[in-house]
Amino acid sequence: MKVTALTMVTGPYIAARYTHFAMTYPNYELSLVEFGEVSETYSWQQSDQEVPYRRVILSKQSAEGQTWVMLSWRLLSALNNLQPEIVILCGYGIKGMLVGLLWSLFHQKPAILLSDSKENDSLRNSIKEFIKSLIIQKYDAALVAGQLHKQYLCNLGMPRNAIFVGYDVVENKRFCRKEIKDLPKPLDRPYFLAVNRFIAKKNLHRIIQAYADYRQQTNTKPWDLVLCGDGELYPQIEQKVSVLGLESSVHMPGFLQLEELLPYYAHAQCFIHASLQEQWGLVVNEAMAAGLPVIVSNCCGCFEDLVLEGVNGFGFDPENVQQLSSLMMKVSSDSVDLEIMGRASEVHIQNYSPETFSHGLQKAIQHTLK
Repeated sequence: MKVTALTMVTGPYIAARYTHFAMTYPNYELSLVEFGEVSETYSWQQSDQEVPYRRVILSKQSAEGQTWVMLSWRLLSALNNLQPEIVILCGYGIKGMLVGLLWSLFHQKPAILLSDSKENDSLRNSIKEFIKSLIIQKYDAALVAGQLHKQYLCNLGMPRNAIFVGYDVVENKRFCRKEIKDLPKPLDRPYFLAVNRFIAKKNLHRIIQAYADYRQQTNTKPWDLVLCGDGELYPQIEQKVSVLGLESSVHMPGFLQLEELLPYYAHAQCFIHASLQEQWGLVVNEAMAAGLPVIVSNCCGCFEDLVLEGVNGFGFDPENVQQLSSLMMKVSSDSVDLEIMGRASEVHIQNYSPETFSHGLQKAIQHTLK
């Protein structure tokens, strides 16, 4: 059976998921149509690693850099050439995905939605939600990130029995603590780790303020803070660090490719993700796979599924600086067993792996064939 999935661009997450699916279910003839070879959002290096599925790259440009007309023409040409029996579409608001849905409807082929949208991602407009519900009804099944995302699709009118879980996963074994523990230490001191794009919703200003408060209030030797990533707010964050006099304890190595990130995950004491709004937060998956306790904003889509309060980490209100600084003090004190919490992270994240994605997608495919 010919199955074709659409994606904006292939990054490490996408490749890991579809590689596992293709190897687990070789009876499906999987093709991955990539709208562009590069991304304007992420600076991932392109991998030359062989994959067990067919790749069709529509353009050397990014998807964002192509006109709607040109992207649509290239996509329709690719689908007409591939003639899939099932189409897998990544979202419903991304340029090109609706074209794929229209192709599936015209050719009477089942369409599966991949989604990590949830109700509280943004203020919802009733007219837009109504239009969205009409679109959602055209899909035959869905694979979503977690329970909040499943409920949102139900609210939009998709039958609950057509929705499966397991979309937002990473290649856990690449981050396994046993495999990365001997990598060189990026710092010779204990540190909190955060990995983000430097944009407003990632809430980095509050992380730094909470960290400054923590250093002033803690009764023990304070840990350092590492902020990995890059983006439009980098100069502002750098300036805030300087104003607060934290240059010697806050480290900003910039954007790092996955292999460059591994030493930071390997030797961190705790991971922090403080987003004001986040559909999921795959860096939390990575941190848990690396065996780290996690402090996660309760506005992150992954919070309800991944954070076991007091077991593998803690949740907090991302607008409450005092709450975050208190958690920093708690985690860096002797009152928390970091080793036990880290092991709990490792165990729990195995429920969110490429295997989870593959089995969930297989269930969605089988549902469309009933």
